[in-house]
Amino acid sequence: MATLCRLREVPRHLLVCEKSNFGHDKSRHRHIVETHYYNYRVSFLIPECGILSKELKDLVMAFGPYYSVKDLPLHELITHEFINTFVKKGSCSALTYNANIDEDNAAALLPNGKLILSLDKDTYEETGLQGRPSRYSGRKIMKFSAEESTLMSYFSSYRIQEHRPKIAVSSVADLQCPVLRSSELGGQPDTACSALELFDWLGAVFSHAELNNEPDSFLSSYCCPQPSTVVARASLCTVTGFILPEKICLLLEQLCRYFDEPKLAPWVTLAVQGFADSPVSWRENEHGFRRGGEHLYNFVIFNNRDYWLHMAVGADDDCPP
Repeated sequence: MATLCRLREVPRHLLVCEKSNFGHDKSRHRHIVETHYYNYRVSFLIPECGILSKELKDLVMAFGPYYSVKDLPLHELITHEFINTFVKKGSCSALTYNANIDEDNAAALLPNGKLILSLDKDTYEETGLQGRPSRYSGRKIMKFSAEESTLMSYFSSYRIQEHRPKIAVSSVADLQCPVLRSSELGGQPDTACSALELFDWLGAVFSHAELNNEPDSFLSSYCCPQPSTVVARASLCTVTGFILPEKICLLLEQLCRYFDEPKLAPWVTLAVQGFADSPVSWRENEHGFRRGGEHLYNFVIFNNRDYWLHMAVGADDDCPP
């Protein structure tokens, strides 16, 4: 009985699936990408592809650096000089680093210039903040994404360090892939897999889990949903760092153009994972960690420019947009 009660306390997770076409006037693909501000990991998978194209490689390499500034007082982000140099130009995003969102004080500077604070109760009461961030002078490591020369010069009196995104490219041999039909979001028995089945499968692939359901495997008993097909090679690329929505928009556009010339692959995927301890998920929607901290989205891009979109959040988050 106690176990049953604990199971009922497990936080719910939300997964929204929808389909559209990149050519539709009401397609939301750009809005979804542009309003998911704090991106930690971007992965794309291309079946029937042994080597990434030069265009995709160049685009990934051009994701650019980001910066960490140690012991930065939060009031530095609301000075007139900072606002005029960065905020009014829409050229800067920042996020507290190594802060547990449900336990510590955290802050996020949105691209639109709004400063989002997540304070524990004691800090809120002690500072009497009540909407006045200038009174909170806590020092944190902040991660920034902005123009290199300007940012390095502006914060030269602090310990500022440049970081480069980590890029991992691999080729997966004999990958068993679900059979999909762009018009069948919910799948069809013996004909096509559903968006939910694909979402689970992608999680296994991106985690490099075995998909053969071996009885002696103690790590995973998962296997590819049916119907499926085996592709000789699939290219998997993962970029980890502080990745701006503008860069992801360019990558999504390039993946759409992948099918401008005939390809063996019927679809490709682009998955984006947000920082678990970000104060927001999409736009200004409050985000918490609790037991998962997930907020992510995934595009399945078909060769006819149709797409599926997965959006997922967990714990106490509101429904994705």
